[in-house]
Amino acid sequence: MRQVSAALLGLALTAGIVYTAESDVFTPAQRSFWAFQTVKKSPVPVVKNQQWVKTPIDSFVLAKLEEAGIQPNAPADRLTLLRRATIDMTGLPPTQEEIQQFLSDKSPNAWEKVVDRLLASPAYGERWARHWLDVARYADSNGFKADETRPNIWRYRDYVIDAFNQDKPYDRFIREQIAGDELYPGDPDALVAMGFNRHWIDETNAAALFTRRQETLDDMTTATGEAFLGLTFGCARCHNHKFDPILQKDYYRLQSFFANTSFGDGPLPLKDPTQRQKYDAQKALWDEKTKDIRAEMNKILEPLRAAKLESGAHTFEEQVKEAIRMDPSKRDPWQAMLYHTAEPRVTFDEEPDARTLRSLKGDDGKRYSELKKQLAEFDSLRPAKLPEGQFMVDIGPKAPPTYVLRGGNFDLKGEEVQPGFLSILDPTDAKVAPLPNSTGRRTALAAWLTDPKNPLVARVMVNRIWHYHFGKGIVATPGDFGRMGSRPTHPELLDYLSANFVENGWSIKKLHRQILLSNTYQQSSDLQAKAAEADPDNKLLWRWSRRRMEAEAIRDSMLFTSGLLNPQMGGPGVFPPVPAGTLSDLSATAAAGGWKTEKDVAQTNRRSVYIFVRRNLRYPMLQEFDSANTFESCDFRKNTVTPSQSLDLLNNDLILQWAQSLAGRVLNDSGLTPDAQIERTFKLTYGRAPSAAEQKLAADFLTRQMPIMSQRLADAKTKPPLPANMPAGADPVRAAALVDLSQMLLDSNEFLYIN
Repeated sequence: MRQVSAALLGLALTAGIVYTAESDVFTPAQRSFWAFQTVKKSPVPVVKNQQWVKTPIDSFVLAKLEEAGIQPNAPADRLTLLRRATIDMTGLPPTQEEIQQFLSDKSPNAWEKVVDRLLASPAYGERWARHWLDVARYADSNGFKADETRPNIWRYRDYVIDAFNQDKPYDRFIREQIAGDELYPGDPDALVAMGFNRHWIDETNAAALFTRRQETLDDMTTATGEAFLGLTFGCARCHNHKFDPILQKDYYRLQSFFANTSFGDGPLPLKDPTQRQKYDAQKALWDEKTKDIRAEMNKILEPLRAAKLESGAHTFEEQVKEAIRMDPSKRDPWQAMLYHTAEPRVTFDEEPDARTLRSLKGDDGKRYSELKKQLAEFDSLRPAKLPEGQFMVDIGPKAPPTYVLRGGNFDLKGEEVQPGFLSILDPTDAKVAPLPNSTGRRTALAAWLTDPKNPLVARVMVNRIWHYHFGKGIVATPGDFGRMGSRPTHPELLDYLSANFVENGWSIKKLHRQILLSNTYQQSSDLQAKAAEADPDNKLLWRWSRRRMEAEAIRDSMLFTSGLLNPQMGGPGVFPPVPAGTLSDLSATAAAGGWKTEKDVAQTNRRSVYIFVRRNLRYPMLQEFDSANTFESCDFRKNTVTPSQSLDLLNNDLILQWAQSLAGRVLNDSGLTPDAQIERTFKLTYGRAPSAAEQKLAADFLTRQMPIMSQRLADAKTKPPLPANMPAGADPVRAAALVDLSQMLLDSNEFLYIN
């Protein structure tokens, strides 16, 4: 038994755990822990106040409330409820037309129609994909000092958006991300889905290739365990988990599924068989017509290839150099993996870069240029380049061995292990059926993860969905279902929803619908003193807990309200403007290719999910409001309240521009009186008309501002910002004051919070 600190051992014993560092024997407490028990569909409780119950969710919640002697809140008013659900489901506020339609719809299924409309909106996928991208640690760059761009990883982001919009069954969603290449060969979507494990941080110029490869494996192992199983697998990398029944051997058994998996970046197959056949035929024709030219070009390039291999191999460990230089047919699986990892640094594809080509001198250089021109004459025969993706594949049918690493140290190999699952659930090795070009290991893993008998996977995803609807999951720690995580407040409800989730074909949209139609979701957020005293953290759900919108929803809602939001979907990440001085702290390499602000203003106003995610430079406004750290899986965001957020809202040039555009929208509604302009501004920002007190307050504010604006307009150095597209004949003094009012409303808590 390894030495453990007295404090840690005491904490473990307090939690009811017997620490068994090198033992495969689990305690009764570990075996009976709730998260490892089979999901059982609990019967719906019978409650006294049946009139309050709209869905089975309400029965489970109300049963706990009645037991505690707490009354649930009354329903939220219709406007509050519509705004809540619209932001919740799409990340955008409702339009005036949507508000009017719902408020005037007196039919009994009016709310159901709203829910179905929101679920059918393309904006739904953009909103909910962002949640999964947090979990998947999605980024468009490698991290580390160079932080190179991953030019095609954005296809994974678009895949996730599309998967949510299509309501792709969650079990299929898992299978595609874990083993899409093995299970669905030839399907470009499934290959793009394999980008899930392509999101590791990577130092591509690292000299220590053993360490680099092991860090990649560790990242895949930890991320898979956290995302799908809701367990802190990474804690078992160096030793048995201190608190949860995860053996160190289990960590490496899980890692063994990925032992032969590495980057497979390249062309994506064509989905349409007819197009695929046409492409293959055209490619074969071009190959035949140009084979002699290309053969001669390759012969000229042979010395450059040899030089590239030697210079590239020079920095690596001796074993890596040996693997690079040896006959490919003699490499064992581990040597093949070493070569594959090193290959981008020791080879080039069809043609080297311009700098390398300049080393071709004399007759070789002249002849190569002639051949290149001859090859270009056949461009009309060459098929268009296939779209490219960044994803993971097995590099062959045989995997390198996987060992338990003592202390997580690659040089201290212990017992060899085979692919396997959590020993507390299934101690046997996984049954793996090898495939012609792949080990088949990840297919076995995907099958286990999506087995309805798995007690964790459905529970974890159901809890994630609940968390994003209510601000806190039934288990308050979505990525930690272990002993150090929170216990479920409503375990029977969690199991009921999890069983239902599987019965409904793993449909996420059906789960949303169940939640949104419940009275639990539709409660007001009003405070009850008695309930707050008995349950201050609202664990029993006697109210709907108001919360601030997350970063992306704030930015998108401001753009939407100002009339500037560009609804274009998909494609490579965009680069909106960043504050002056932001790039000065970056290295020259990162700054040069790091952030090139879009020339097309419309592109800068795309939804936040499409902003390029550079690991070493999070978009400042999003970072200010607690966007995800992309270096690791993010299970939930911690909403902070800081002075810098208020300063950003007041002084950010972009927010001022959005306020100018909002004021311009109001002024361009012709025929409005000054009071009507105030009302219109309130309706666009809050979805409602101002109260009499607010109307007077806003009018007084404009009156006070106008002399100030008049003075500023007279001074060339202090001219105030005027509304965008200000109509001819508008009073510039009042218009400038209206910009200030617009910014004040955009910056207010009522706009920033979901009530």
